[in-house]
Amino acid sequence: MDDCYLNISAIQHYSYCPRQFALIHIEQVWEENFFTADGCRLHERVDSNIREHRRGIQFEYSVLLTSRRLLLNGKTDLLEIHDGVPPRYCPVEYKRGKPKLEEWDRIQLCAQVLCVEEMRDVAIEEGYLFYWQTRHRERVEMNNFLREKTINTINAAHKLLNQGITPKPIKDKRRCHACSFLEICQPMCFQNDYSETYLEEIFTDEKIT
Repeated sequence: MDDCYLNISAIQHYSYCPRQFALIHIEQVWEENFFTADGCRLHERVDSNIREHRRGIQFEYSVLLTSRRLLLNGKTDLLEIHDGVPPRYCPVEYKRGKPKLEEWDRIQLCAQVLCVEEMRDVAIEEGYLFYWQTRHRERVEMNNFLREKTINTINAAHKLLNQGITPKPIKDKRRCHACSFLEICQPMCFQNDYSETYLEEIFTDEKIT
């Protein structure tokens, strides 16, 4: 059963680019660049597995998470547990860079929330994304729209993993430019790829003859 589980970070990979997801989790390829190395360096600060209690809040770092329902494993950088009856849980994910308009990071955070809710049998209303570049902490509401989008992304990632097929690149030069897989992915090679049309013409000619 362990082979059926996806890491929570893989959900962010899929939402960013299904081809990137496939290269990492199907083809088992990894390429380091400045962005990935800097992200690892920054996460060293929160990967401490320590606990502390300040001003009515329990801070638990690098908390392991799992969901049997969604077949997810992973961790949250920080889980804040606010004193009360019942206590209030709030996951916090640390990210390099700055806040984004796209949902990639919020989907990853929501996946963490879904795991915590299942593990602790609680309801979570919000989580936070902390961005190192801006030192900004963004509140993320766990509304029905985000939850549905996250579950759909998880299901799509599982489906692609089971199919074992690496899809074509997305058409977004901005994302490709920042991706550590640019040299491996070679998205520019697909821009004028007429192989599919060529094969269709060959088989069409064979049927005619």
